[in-house]
Amino acid sequence: MSWLWAIILGLILGLIAKAVIPGKQQIPLWLTVIFGMLGSVLGNWAATGLGVNETSGIDWIRHLLQLAGAVLIVGVGDRFWVGTRGKKPTA
Repeated sequence: MSWLWAIILGLILGLIAKAVIPGKQQIPLWLTVIFGMLGSVLGNWAATGLGVNETSGIDWIRHLLQLAGAVLIVGVGDRFWVGTRGKKPTA
């Protein structure tokens, strides 16, 4: 996977993760992309561990694991970002 595709996938997964998580996330767009990329890597790692990373056809389970990883990392990363920046979280 080239770096351009990794950035595009990170942007897409990060934005979907921000839409899935309830409330408003306060992380900037560049950090959303990075967290989405990290979530993709986490999902690929989990798919490899479960043995579902290479299947015939579309790898739906791998993609769902990537999204789950992005949701996890965006959620935790947002709380960390708010804690280090000293901003009050919004509901």
